[in-house]
Formats: sequence, C-alpha cells, structure tokens
Amino acid sequence: MGAVVSRSRLAGWLAIAALIIVADQITKVAVDGLFAYGERLPLLPVLDLTLLYNRGAAFSFLAGADGWQRWFFTVLALAVSGFIVWMLSRHGHQRLFSWALTLILGGALGNVIDRFIHGHVIDFVLVHYGDWFFPAFNLADSAITIGAVLLVVDELRRAKRPSAAA
Repeated sequence: MGAVVSRSRLAGWLAIAALIIVADQITKVAVDGLFAYGERLPLLPVLDLTLLYNRGAAFSFLAGADGWQRWFFTVLALAVSGFIVWMLSRHGHQRLFSWALTLILGGALGNVIDRFIHGHVIDFVLVHYGDWFFPAFNLADSAITIGAVLLVVDELRRAKRPSAAA
C-alpha cells in the first residue's frame, strides 16, 4: 500500500488535470463556434479539422442508443475520476504512473463537461487516408490515449525491475 502523498504534490497533479480540461474546453468552444456541423478544413493530406458530435463513448460506442448512455458515461467517468484522485493521493510520488493518471483524469472530465452541457462530446480532429477515416477525436481523447499508453509503459517498466523478494 502506498503512503498518502503530500497535499501540495496532489494539488500539482490536479492542477495539471485542470489545465488539460481548460485546454480541451477552449479548443472545443473554438471549433464549435467557427465550424458548421460536419464542415471540414483540410490541414494536411491526412488531417482535417471538423465539427462532429459523439453521443457515445470511444469510437462512437453506443452512440445510437436512446439517450441513457449520456448519463451512464457521465456517472462512469465521475466514478473513475474519483478513483484516480484517490490513486494520485496514494501514489503521487510515482511520476510516470501519476502523469498517466493525470492525463486520463483531465481527458475524462473534459468529456464529462461536454456530456453534461451538450448531451454529446465535441470532436474535431479527423485523421484519414483515401477512403479510410479514423473516428474523429478531441484533445481530451488524446490525453486519455496518451495516459493509457503511459500506464502500459509504466507497468512494463515495473515488470522489468528485479523483485525485492528475489
């Protein structure tokens, strides 16, 4: 069991999560105000800015459901966020692990704000090649994805360490 970290260390991780939330919301408000729904602005041959709404979860999972998913994903994200804050309070001294959790926390809460206010998540980054399109995403989704990758890296690094019992 990890010891409880200092309040200032926990506050630092929460401040970073808050910055992710603010940056996420600023980008979503900007795109929502500048673009019509479905409008695309090519930036690179494989990258467009666009305005799309996702009523589901990752990759539009349950987007076609009749509305209950909004509250389900909101409650789920809030519960996970509470657990992440608890984990940060116990393991905030583990830098890579805490970065991972903080990115996931900021991203999850950024999308919760969308679900609560709009009933959907605002997505605006569209990666494509020819007729193939990756599902549109946003800064919050990017933070969650990077955080998940860092969790895997952290666990792989932890698994490679020699055991204290050996």
